[in-house]
Amino acid sequence: MKVVKHYIAEAPLRTSALRTLGAYANVFALESFVDELAAAAGADPVDFRLRHTKDPRARGVIEAAAQRAAWRPSLRGDGTRGRGFAFARYKNLACYCATVADVEVDRKTGRVSVTRVVAAVDAGQIVSPDGVINQIEGGIIQSASWTLMESMRFDRTRVTTRSWADYPIVRFTEVPEVEVVLLNQPAERFLGVGEGSQGPTAAAIANGIANATGKRLRALPFTAERVKQAMA
Repeated sequence: MKVVKHYIAEAPLRTSALRTLGAYANVFALESFVDELAAAAGADPVDFRLRHTKDPRARGVIEAAAQRAAWRPSLRGDGTRGRGFAFARYKNLACYCATVADVEVDRKTGRVSVTRVVAAVDAGQIVSPDGVINQIEGGIIQSASWTLMESMRFDRTRVTTRSWADYPIVRFTEVPEVEVVLLNQPAERFLGVGEGSQGPTAAAIANGIANATGKRLRALPFTAERVKQAMA
């Protein structure tokens, strides 16, 4: 294999890395649609995933997350509070991660709060439990920030987001309570966890909003303005 890289030192835009480039958006879309399929089938979201999943390790994290979060089948939201579920195996080759997100929606302002996220993770043989928990926790908090508020804004000629003052991120007071369940597999090979929770977290939040309000949001981020418009 021959790989040729052309480095352009002077580019019109300054670029940098972003975590889980494809998986975040893809899992959000896929797992949102799985919930829509479950609704169309009249099935509980967790039961529906288990019914269509043969991988025992996938089933393990789905069941563990649901159990730790005290998931109640087919529980509907009350208009402002809801729960969402999501699952993914990162890039189909790294860790298995299932999440449950509790959300609250202020219907007058459109503001969404994520109050709690429970995650279950199978990363194969776990050498450093604290390291795995830290990666999953960080991914959940980062994903919550992306999902609820982070975005670059443009007008017809330029980028209008020019500083951190114009680019909102989640504050300490807005960080959800996070709980991580580890499913250690000493006989299995190590699996990467660095970007395993971002996609399922976004989808779980989306599914939680749909559970709470009956409205399905398909465009990120879920800003107050966008949520309020969906409620109208």
